[in-house]
Amino acid sequence: MSVSWTDAAILGLVQGLTEFLPVSSSAHLRILGEFLPSGTDPGAAFTAITQLGTEAAVLVYFWKDILGIATAWLRQVFRQGDYDRDAARMGWLIVIGSVPIIVLGLLFKDTIEHGLRNLYITAIMLIVFGLILGWADRIGKKKYGLKQLIWRDGVIFGFAQAMALIPGVSRSGGTITAGLLMGYTREAAARYSFLLAVPAVFGSGFYQLVKTMGEETAVAAGPTALATLIAFVVGYAVIVWFLKLVSTKSYMPFVWYRLVIGAVLLALLFGGVVNPI
Repeated sequence: MSVSWTDAAILGLVQGLTEFLPVSSSAHLRILGEFLPSGTDPGAAFTAITQLGTEAAVLVYFWKDILGIATAWLRQVFRQGDYDRDAARMGWLIVIGSVPIIVLGLLFKDTIEHGLRNLYITAIMLIVFGLILGWADRIGKKKYGLKQLIWRDGVIFGFAQAMALIPGVSRSGGTITAGLLMGYTREAAARYSFLLAVPAVFGSGFYQLVKTMGEETAVAAGPTALATLIAFVVGYAVIVWFLKLVSTKSYMPFVWYRLVIGAVLLALLFGGVVNPI
């Protein structure tokens, strides 16, 4: 039974609400699929494609930063006159930080699209990485800004982002946690998380878009496009709100949310209410 237009709109809303929060959008879409009238897992392809909408929101919100970074990086690569050295350096850090998720995503493609979507894994990851996020937020020094970002830390950020290939970890949650543990401020970790996600998410999204053209999928092209558009609009609003929030507040509300959702999901699985696969 395929996902309806209404269900796709709900999935797009949830994608937009959760993509930039450290709560795992892929986990939410996977769980929500079990409670739709179709009872269908929307699939890894749908998740990757709708993330194009939320990443488009990143391009719109950070367009000045992204344009400055891209321009400086290209000027340095092609030796085209003066350029902003800090911006060019950030460009290289984003390139290097993107390598782990690209390599691991290609190496473990089949496992990511099928085996790792088991809801027991999702529930455990929500709880475990929620606890790690809370610990990192508590002990992190929170004193470094993005100008202090070094190459080693960029690679660590990259591997942290790659953990999000497992539903329940969270792309932003993984990178923000790593940033806090390395001493970066909440806002610096969040900003770099957003910028670092751009190449990986667009690459994954367009790959799945091309791959699924002409194929029969759990969600048809029209509903997927609607979900992607809704994810863009909602995602932009969430970026604005989230960056204001993390500049003054801790991540503990998100930690408690992850623990509750993970525990409820485990209870539903043990009770036979939802199917893990």
